Amino acid sequence: MTKVWKRTYTYYFLFPAAIIYLIIFILPTFMSFFFSMTRWTLQDWTYIGFDNFKTFFQESSLNIGFKNTFVYAVVTCGFKVVFGLLLGVFLTSKIRTKNYLRSVVFFPTLVSTIAVGIAFSTLMHPTEGLINTTLASLGISGPDWLGDTRFALLSVAFVDVWKGVGFATVIYIAGIMSIPEEYYEALQIDGGNSWRKFWNIILPLSRPATNAVIILAFIGGLRSFDILWPMTRGGPGFATDVIASIIYKQYQAGFYGLATAGNVILFLFVSALAFPLSLYLNRREVDL
Repeated sequence: MTKVWKRTYTYYFLFPAAIIYLIIFILPTFMSFFFSMTRWTLQDWTYIGFDNFKTFFQESSLNIGFKNTFVYAVVTCGFKVVFGLLLGVFLTSKIRTKNYLRSVVFFPTLVSTIAVGIAFSTLMHPTEGLINTTLASLGISGPDWLGDTRFALLSVAFVDVWKGVGFATVIYIAGIMSIPEEYYEALQIDGGNSWRKFWNIILPLSRPATNAVIILAFIGGLRSFDILWPMTRGGPGFATDVIASIIYKQYQAGFYGLATAGNVILFLFVSALAFPLSLYLNRREVDL
C-alpha cells in the first residue's frame, strides 16, 4: 500500500490543474464542435448540421483569407527565426551591455498587442506618420503602408516581427547558452574562427531552439488577429483579410454559429499544417 501511495502521490498535485484545463480548454473545444452545427444565440439554438460549414466555404473572401494567412505565417515565422538567431548570437557574445540590450530586445513582447497596432497605424499614416515624414525629409516619397494593397499585409507582418522577435531571441539565448563549452574549446584548438563557430557549432546545436521558434511563430502567424485588426481591419478591400478576421466579422454580424464553424475550420487548418511540421522538425533535431 505504501509503494502504491508513493507512486500515485505526486499525481494528486496535478488534479487542480487538470480540472482547470478541462473546464477552460477541453470542454469549450467539444462545445465548439457541437455549436458549429447549430444556429445559436445567447438564448437558444437550433441544430442545422453542416450548413454553417457550407456557408462559410462560400464566403467571397475566404480564398484570399487562406492565402493571406499562410503568407503572413511564413513571412513572420521566417523573419523571427533569422532575426532571433542573429540577436541570440550577438547577445550571448562578450559585450558589456548585453544584459541591458536583452531587456531592450524583449521589451516589445511585454507591450499590449492592441497598443502596438494602434501606435504603428499612427506611425504608418501616409501623410502625417513619423515614418513617411522622416522619409520625406530625406527626399523619399513613402508609400501608403496600410492603404496600398501591395504593402499592407507585409507592413503588418513587419510590426508582428518587431513585437515577437524578442521572445524568439530569448529562446535562442537559452539554446545557445546550453551548448557545452567543450565544443568551443575544441574549435579553438583547431584554429576555427567566428564564422566556423557559428556554422559548425551554434547553428546545428541550437536546432532545438530553432524548432521551438518555428513551431510557435508559425502557429502564432496562422492564428494572428489581435495586431492585424486595429491596424487594417482586413483592408484595404480584402488585402489583409485572414481567416481569423473573417471569423470576427461573422461574429460582428451576429452569425454566431457560422463564426463558430469558422473557428473549427481554423483549428483544423492550423493542426493540419502544424502537426506534420512539428513531426518533421523533431525527426531532424540534433541530440545534444
